[in-house]
Amino acid sequence: MFITRWISFSSLAFIACQSSNSQENKTTFVSDSVAVCHVGNIPSRFVAIQSAELVYQEGSDKANMVLIEGGGFQMGSANFPDAQPIHRVEVNSFYMDEHEVTNAQFASFVDATGYVTVAEQPLNPAEFPGVDPELLVPGSAVFSPPEGAVNLSNHLQWWTYVPGASWKHPRGPKSTIKGKENHPVTQLAYQDAAAYAKWVGKRLPTEAEWEYAAKAGRHTNETYYWGNDKKEEGKWLANIFQGDFPVLNTKEDGFEDTAPVKSFPANAWGLYDMEGNVWEWCADFYRPDAYSHTALKNPKGPVDSYDPQEPGSVKRVQRGGSFLCNDQYCERYKAGSRGKGEENSPTNNVGFRCVKDI
Repeated sequence: MFITRWISFSSLAFIACQSSNSQENKTTFVSDSVAVCHVGNIPSRFVAIQSAELVYQEGSDKANMVLIEGGGFQMGSANFPDAQPIHRVEVNSFYMDEHEVTNAQFASFVDATGYVTVAEQPLNPAEFPGVDPELLVPGSAVFSPPEGAVNLSNHLQWWTYVPGASWKHPRGPKSTIKGKENHPVTQLAYQDAAAYAKWVGKRLPTEAEWEYAAKAGRHTNETYYWGNDKKEEGKWLANIFQGDFPVLNTKEDGFEDTAPVKSFPANAWGLYDMEGNVWEWCADFYRPDAYSHTALKNPKGPVDSYDPQEPGSVKRVQRGGSFLCNDQYCERYKAGSRGKGEENSPTNNVGFRCVKDI
């Protein structure tokens, strides 16, 4: 069940983003899927990086990029139907931003170009016949926790279309990014992320590149990209949701919303927030059966999009999970899992990072 920028009769509403009910969707491609935990011994994520010396390059947006040496890996997960079959993939070397694109970086792009994001544009009345045009105002979806316990099958109880919500005002007109310049930028549609990437001479990563970088040479039989333990030495390893979703976030990891980039340890290849914080747009179209029909070297995903849950929506892959992920409802921040999002549906828990060819 995913966010789609649509309006229902006389009210604005959104389908929930990047979520899966762990009790009802485990068996078919038609349903969202969740992970099952693995067991095994792992090295600490808090030890010094053991890989070869990291190579950095400064991008045109002044962001550090890490050289990701090409190679092969086992892509996918046995615990998510749309991430099967597990298959060996090879990718060429590339550079990847060490962290998600920040509010400050995106602000520089907008200041230089005058770019107007999807969330800042009025909705087209032709796409919403019968809807009062006065309701078709710029805005976006915002996570709005209910006051009491709710049935997790009704995602509209915690997603709200908020007029005026945008990258500058991620929770609505009264919110601001002032003081959050080093937080990941959110409320961007796919085309917004792609436009930024083009401006800085980069591109969005393919799904294969993203997973290869996230796994950082590790194996597929681990629950998380860093191993099997959610915490290490009592410390949270990613910005996710703790508590009773969606009502109470206990903020044990220190954050209720987005966290400043690099707040959590990098993986073995020097990349931050490859799990949690915000979902990240990838270049690939989403199809649940994509891995059954894929190239084994530098795959770029299917030629078109199809999601049985919303056949009319054009969706792209999103990866990594967000500050709203937890095992109670949304487990697709775990290793090998796949997210998806309608191209024109920005939310306050989706961002991106860029890559660059060598």
